[in-house]
Amino acid sequence: MSAPGAEHTPVLLDPILSRAAPVEGNWLDGTFGAGGHSRGLLDAGAESVVAVDRDPSVFGMAAPWAGGYGGRLRFVEGDFAQLDSHAEGPLDGVVLDLGVSSMQLDRAERGFSFRRDGPLDMRMSGRGRSAADLVNTASEHAIADILFRLGEETASRRIAKVIVARRPLSTTLELADAIVSAAPRRKPGRSHPATRSFQAIRMAVNGEIEALADGLEAAERALGPGGFLAVVTFHSIEDRIVKRFLRQAAGADGGANRHAPEPEEVEPRFEHIGRGAIEPTDEEVGRNPRARSARLRMARRTRAPAAPADRGRLGLPVIDLGVPA
Repeated sequence: MSAPGAEHTPVLLDPILSRAAPVEGNWLDGTFGAGGHSRGLLDAGAESVVAVDRDPSVFGMAAPWAGGYGGRLRFVEGDFAQLDSHAEGPLDGVVLDLGVSSMQLDRAERGFSFRRDGPLDMRMSGRGRSAADLVNTASEHAIADILFRLGEETASRRIAKVIVARRPLSTTLELADAIVSAAPRRKPGRSHPATRSFQAIRMAVNGEIEALADGLEAAERALGPGGFLAVVTFHSIEDRIVKRFLRQAAGADGGANRHAPEPEEVEPRFEHIGRGAIEPTDEEVGRNPRARSARLRMARRTRAPAAPADRGRLGLPVIDLGVPA
């Protein structure tokens, strides 16, 4: 992924490759996008890569270069939430680069960008409920909840009130204008006032938080012993979920009730690689400004059997779409 208008540069590829070296075996790229991570893995020595994406249009864009890898690169239209069903046998690595691709942002007709006028869509797969459906039918309470819980937008109530007052909204610039009119004045050097709200609505439309939890569990099931899991996030909520998932799976999950019985010791299902999240270097941010907010967490699968995560302790935001304003 990369900044709009920039080359499609994969974020944090070098630390993934260096920590997984020597790269070999069969990998799955659960968020193919422009294909940067898939190409990097294949060039580094991966025997094969299964490239998964919800947006079928990305595979056509990759056609000019994909043929050069022959049968080593296999495309699958699908959701990484079920990535274990796309793998043929145990995997040696899984890469998830979360968020929206720059190709989607650059195409106004996809409805992701608050800088380009287009239909209010935001669906990665092109199917299901659109952003227009959400903002024009959800209650004011539900919209505020989405903006606050998924976008961490502090002005969520004011923005939701204006959105409801201006309905129906049908284009991205109409929505952006409604948000800007209600949001606090932007300070120099800060992001566009609609950034958090557009991000939250996109995440709600595509069910991204639920897909992340499902995808992490699917990756655990799909990885063979010694297999690598690499997750790149651009959002603090997603990073916290990945962090908590890996802590649970590594047997290092704190925060249990001190009055409860001592939990039974279980064999770790993942081993951490490195301490904490890996951040981009200044050089990478200079090449690709969008990498600034990226965080990479990596872990390695053990031989312990896969097990479901305790989702109550992952901190998944709960959005109530049924409560009236």
